[in-house]
Amino acid sequence: MSNLVQVELRDDHIAIIKLNRPEAANAMSRQLLKEINDAIFSISEYDSIYCTVITGVGEKAFCAGADLKERSGMNNKEVIEAVRSIGNTVLNIEQMRMPVIAALNGVAFGGGLELALGCDIRLAAEHIHLGLTETSLAIIPGAGGTQRLPRLIGIGNAKQLIYTAKKLTAREARNLGLVEEIIEPSQLIERSIEIAKDIASNGPIAVQQAKIAINNGMQVDLLTGLEIEHLSYKETIRTEDRLEGLRAFKEKRKPVYKGD
Repeated sequence: MSNLVQVELRDDHIAIIKLNRPEAANAMSRQLLKEINDAIFSISEYDSIYCTVITGVGEKAFCAGADLKERSGMNNKEVIEAVRSIGNTVLNIEQMRMPVIAALNGVAFGGGLELALGCDIRLAAEHIHLGLTETSLAIIPGAGGTQRLPRLIGIGNAKQLIYTAKKLTAREARNLGLVEEIIEPSQLIERSIEIAKDIASNGPIAVQQAKIAINNGMQVDLLTGLEIEHLSYKETIRTEDRLEGLRAFKEKRKPVYKGD
């Protein structure tokens, strides 16, 4: 793996993915996308990773979206394939078994915001701007933005943002529920790791099943969603971690979960 993506596997069950193309505002070239996916699949090989953080190097950009310089040399078919590749990458992030935190250290426009929408939790440095700006380029969000954004902030708000191509401040994004927290830039990674540690301290199978229940349940009617929740709950009953949780509660100590 080249240095366009840096991966850190920590001893506290946390992985950190850093987009490392700051000279291009971490724009998603073919090579960057390949390395993001390599990182996703590499981390997924480790059962001991319970939470992943995705961020960018520096304070300028999380990801400015597609690499438009690279795209200008593509024919129509290649452009469509490139957008599909971004969409598949976002889906791969969304389908990681563990929760994924987007630590938005800088701007997140277009495909960069779509990348963040594939994460479970979004934390924003207070100076950043973000938005789905594709209509200003006479295209639409094509990597999941028209589907994930309305599910997150509501149809009307999503339509307004997409139709106008507005660039939001971190505060505006927080008010819409697009990001969960606003953080001083120098504290962003520290706060992201703090939340990741809180997640990793809980039963990993339970957290994974909660993610399955929420993500799948949001796509269906309530009764079907309740059945999905029930099936996910049943998956936790058979685990050794559940018994460890009960023992720890009885013995008034912190549980030691092993993911089995």
